[in-house]
Amino acid sequence: MTGAAGPVAAEVADGLPGRERLWAMLAVGIAMSMAVLDGAIVNVALPVMAKDLEVSPGAAIFVTNGYQLAVTAALLPLSSLGDILGYKRVYCTGLALFTAASLACAFAGSLPVLVAARIVQGLGAAGIMSVNIALVRFIYPHRMIGRGVGTMALIVAIASAAGPSVAAAVLSVASWPWLFLVNVPLGLVALTLATRTLPVTHRSGARFDGLSALLNALVFCLLITGVDGLGEPERRGTAMALLAAAGLVGTAFVWMQVRLPAPLLPIDLLRIRVFALSMVSSVCSFSAQMMAYVALPFYFQDVLHLTSTQTGLLMTPWPIAIAVIAPFAGRMADRYPPGLLGGIGLVALSAGLALMASLPADPSPLAIAWRLTLCGLGFGLFQSPNNKMIITSAPRERSGGASGMQSTARLLGQSLGAAVVAVIFGALHAHGTTTVLWLASGLALAGSVASGLRVPR
Repeated sequence: MTGAAGPVAAEVADGLPGRERLWAMLAVGIAMSMAVLDGAIVNVALPVMAKDLEVSPGAAIFVTNGYQLAVTAALLPLSSLGDILGYKRVYCTGLALFTAASLACAFAGSLPVLVAARIVQGLGAAGIMSVNIALVRFIYPHRMIGRGVGTMALIVAIASAAGPSVAAAVLSVASWPWLFLVNVPLGLVALTLATRTLPVTHRSGARFDGLSALLNALVFCLLITGVDGLGEPERRGTAMALLAAAGLVGTAFVWMQVRLPAPLLPIDLLRIRVFALSMVSSVCSFSAQMMAYVALPFYFQDVLHLTSTQTGLLMTPWPIAIAVIAPFAGRMADRYPPGLLGGIGLVALSAGLALMASLPADPSPLAIAWRLTLCGLGFGLFQSPNNKMIITSAPRERSGGASGMQSTARLLGQSLGAAVVAVIFGALHAHGTTTVLWLASGLALAGSVASGLRVPR
């Protein structure tokens, strides 16, 4: 497949055969696991990194922030490149860049070098994330796309849940550079599999819009930096100025995109009603999830006076429930309306969050665990059908734009959710967790309404 002469001649008509599909999904799964893990495992090692590199904890935060900013800023430009050059080429280039940058992170001797390597690693991760769902659309036959999307949701859920545990396990036997070194052999295996098994897809051959890519990166950098500063009173003025600048640049960016025949920001896809409603549902759900993820550890440790280990164990039922239900939800999405499944899932998430907000003063671990399990089951039942609807509601030749928007909606929702928690905690202090959970429940319910509007009559 890799040696095809023309972009359309070698395009997979309706998925790969069974054996090739298995190897292709293995390549995609390894790469996605690394990209997701590296967004989380470094947080655990930040204190050790700060001490080893002789920098302040505040300065060490840039090791995490640089990665997240690079991923978010590059998602849409790289998904556009996927439509232009082919998803396999962007994916393999991103994977190679991620692997090489991981090696550079491991041998970084100073904070500036480490941050620079992390930014490059984030660009590589964006290459992986921007087109992974688009590739799933071509790896699986149309009748099985829900199953493929469910498998990806399972991989992301397991990687997200395992992040802190993997970091703790590595740091218990080795130094922090090994958090990055383990990516090198895995990346080489995934790259070998990807070059041999990933399908060749349509290439539009359009011209890449560099100005739009720069404006897109500027908007998201201003937005995320401004959102991060909202929770700190001393930075709130600067944060508001950054958000205002993001609004102005974003308005100009959207105005430019509306007038382009092949926009980097997929305005054309947002005109598709089902696609737009799926984006709304996605932002609402990920905002609600992140609000709970950020607020609950404070509640467990500051109100219930639990240890960090106990807090981690109590949070575990949520991602485990997602991992259990996601594959089944993907299979169901191939048989039943995804909008209906997603709506039911978000109602369950909303109910679980409301029940968490209504906990008694001294809840038992079991009372907490079953409520968080309900949240995870609801979110998992929503995620796979919603992702299927996002990717299948777009034309096949625009799968890259749809995939990039799916990842962008996730990161945007998570960023907004974390910012809301920071603002509420700054204003309400001890009562903040309950307020956050009720608000998250309302957001999940709003997302369920948007999902339900997609059900065909």
